[in-house]
Amino acid sequence: MSAFILAAAQYPVEQLASFADYAAKIERWVAEAAAGGAKLAVFPEYGGMELTALDPASVDDLHASIAALGALVEQVDSLHAGLAARYGMHICAASLPVREADGRFRNHARLFAPNGKSGTQRKIVMTRFEREEWDIASGAALTLFDTDLGRIGIAICYDVEFPLLVRALAEAGATLILAPSATDSLHGFHRVRVGARARALENQCYVVQSPVIGEAEWTPSLGTSHGAAGIFGPPDLGFPADGNVAQGELDRPGWVFGEIDPARVERVRREGAVFNHAHWHEQGGSVTLPRVELLDLRS
Repeated sequence: MSAFILAAAQYPVEQLASFADYAAKIERWVAEAAAGGAKLAVFPEYGGMELTALDPASVDDLHASIAALGALVEQVDSLHAGLAARYGMHICAASLPVREADGRFRNHARLFAPNGKSGTQRKIVMTRFEREEWDIASGAALTLFDTDLGRIGIAICYDVEFPLLVRALAEAGATLILAPSATDSLHGFHRVRVGARARALENQCYVVQSPVIGEAEWTPSLGTSHGAAGIFGPPDLGFPADGNVAQGELDRPGWVFGEIDPARVERVRREGAVFNHAHWHEQGGSVTLPRVELLDLRS
């Protein structure tokens, strides 16, 4: 696979007046990513919650607000699919809580390819807020997306703090892990960042954090969000000494661009000063990794 430019969003939630305003905002952001040469644009966790502003009757009710999004999911996905095709770009859309057939809501991140194919990764491990206040249910299987850019995994926010989830994706062939995030404190932001950098080190791969930022006191689902986007690799051969491929400025809206080169992952796993990826199983003990489903999004 060839190297390509990735854009990670530091995405500000806004109190929008209409779906047309939302669509215009998303297209503006995608156009800016494309102008920067990006072939993959990554939006954050729960960025789609700004759509709750379109239903004033439910905006102050946590559970009603996520239920109100249900009528918009198809429109949101159609918008992103169209933009992926129009701009010739893969897009990881901002995640949304989606009601499934069992009546439970799950946190969905969706990856859209420019060829019209798409797939979903559900968040696996719920935070206390998701469990105790939102009643968001956990997903089951991990999905590895086989794309024209390489094999890509998604570990949504808290998920990237759990080594076995990302390890399962790495052993299935992932060289790039996307970690869309939403954190209401600097503590939370740094927990996700530390997790992302640790996963990049131990699996000798790229990990990308994309946060939602800004003030959204008009919705109980977000409030104030803090973060900065980052693109990380192992601090070893072919990568920066500190492993930081690119970093954004805290709480400043915009894209953070960086080059993703799968050949560097292959080389560092083959010739690096250390072999964290290859030596994983020498830790001892018997560990069963989560199941991974491979989804073909290639042209």
